[in-house]
Amino acid sequence: MSGSSPAARLQRLFEGQRLTPTQRRIAHSMVRRAADAPFLSSVELAELAGVSQPSVTRFAVALGFDGYPALRRHLRDVTPDGPAGEGGVEERFNEYQQAVLAEIENLRQLSALLADPAPVERAGRLLAGSRPLLVLGLRAASSQARGFGYFASKVHPDVRVLDEGGSMLHDRVDAARRAGASALMCFALPRHPREVVDALAYAREQGLTVVTVADSAFAPVAAHSDLLIPGAVGTGLAFDTACAPMLLGRVLLEAMCDGLPEAQARLEEFDARAASRGLFVE
Repeated sequence: MSGSSPAARLQRLFEGQRLTPTQRRIAHSMVRRAADAPFLSSVELAELAGVSQPSVTRFAVALGFDGYPALRRHLRDVTPDGPAGEGGVEERFNEYQQAVLAEIENLRQLSALLADPAPVERAGRLLAGSRPLLVLGLRAASSQARGFGYFASKVHPDVRVLDEGGSMLHDRVDAARRAGASALMCFALPRHPREVVDALAYAREQGLTVVTVADSAFAPVAAHSDLLIPGAVGTGLAFDTACAPMLLGRVLLEAMCDGLPEAQARLEEFDARAASRGLFVE
């Protein structure tokens, strides 16, 4: 990953590590609080991640450090600034403003991630080449899947959105595979439904390549994704906010269009039909 943001540095530290689910939860919590991570005690980090303090110690050892103090010293050595809380941010902004500022930071992290466009470009080629293209998103992620599918259908000849679970989910994967599908686009947001994990595992068993947008590289769907691109969600309000995953979906649409030579012609044809029907109010 390119970029020198605290989140980018942490992400590089965790890349390639074989972490347990509990350790992935700790890593995810540190990335979400990247600016503060070097200044958290092991007890504070354990409370933040919802794990035990010994789990934090084992996590540091798994990363190759003698213990958590050594990991924290390392993070402080590569962190130029103090904790994000210094300066009284919480005192200057109300909870709604803080939620917006947190989303702005999520978008900054996404911008740093996209400094290396190779994963997105690869994803675009995979999605463009699949006929039909499956787009999966359940519960909290269903709106992301529907939005992606709505725009993708304007340039892709056969898009099939899977936004409802149940016993027919595997049947629809089977039908798409028989029709020639080679890739599945998944949006996975917390809380992660077991059905999504099971559906991705099944899709890969059937030979589909899975491209996933998730809230973290350590999300439960990571083990069942061929290519996962993270976009953090905001957690400052009663319900999570997902500006970064939504924007990442639009970026993937752009990359997919680059892999579809007929995309521009399809868009122009749609605009002509819309104008003749008076579809939109000017």
